[in-house]
Amino acid sequence: MFEAFELMVFYENMIALNNVSITCDEGKIVGVFGSNSAGKSTLMYALSGIVLDIKKKEDMRGGERISVFGRVFFNGNDVTTIEPHQRARMGIVLCPERRRIFAESSVMENLKIGAYLATSRETRENIDYVLDLFPRLKDHLKRQGGFLSGGEQQMLAIGRALMANPKVLLLDEPLMGLSPAYQDIVINGTKAIRDTKGISIIVTEQYARPVMPIIDFAYILENGSSVLAGTREELMDNPDVKAAYFGV
Repeated sequence: MFEAFELMVFYENMIALNNVSITCDEGKIVGVFGSNSAGKSTLMYALSGIVLDIKKKEDMRGGERISVFGRVFFNGNDVTTIEPHQRARMGIVLCPERRRIFAESSVMENLKIGAYLATSRETRENIDYVLDLFPRLKDHLKRQGGFLSGGEQQMLAIGRALMANPKVLLLDEPLMGLSPAYQDIVINGTKAIRDTKGISIIVTEQYARPVMPIIDFAYILENGSSVLAGTREELMDNPDVKAAYFGV
């Protein structure tokens, strides 16, 4: 189980995350929905520990003052102060917004870079798994990541995250800028990851409609605060959610 309680993040005097609590049970897919600047990426940075790195760098250069409060637990262990690379070693792996692949490295090189926590055998097995999950990448193994389409780059970004053997996979807006066809590939791939690997997944998105069919539970963020939470069925029956996040 992956849990966070009363997370608060301040950038100088601006509150980016306000008393947000979230739970993701083992083998479940949890959605986090909200408009731009709702706090989705800040939440993912807090869950993955990257906000600690950002805070440290800002402190060292005398830049923006960042304050972080709340607790994060993984399988009952308090990981609140654990650095992001250590959380990744434990199995908490972030696939960041806007993909952030290594554009000058090939598809295969990107995958192998993601395997820095895996053994040689695990690396071979994970590469086979990723290529079965996203067979389109098979035709581009030697191609530089920067020359892939947006959808292919997103598949590569998710594949690279899978190379680290995640137990909790954090997907930050994986559908951003994708065509409906590529959205379907990513959504189906996300469900397959949970079904075949049993990996817990937290996925953020601005619009709920494409993601809603595969989630078990979801949270709605507005202005850094969690304003609503419920199962897929509960949210789909809520007229306010349908109007704001389904466009109906």
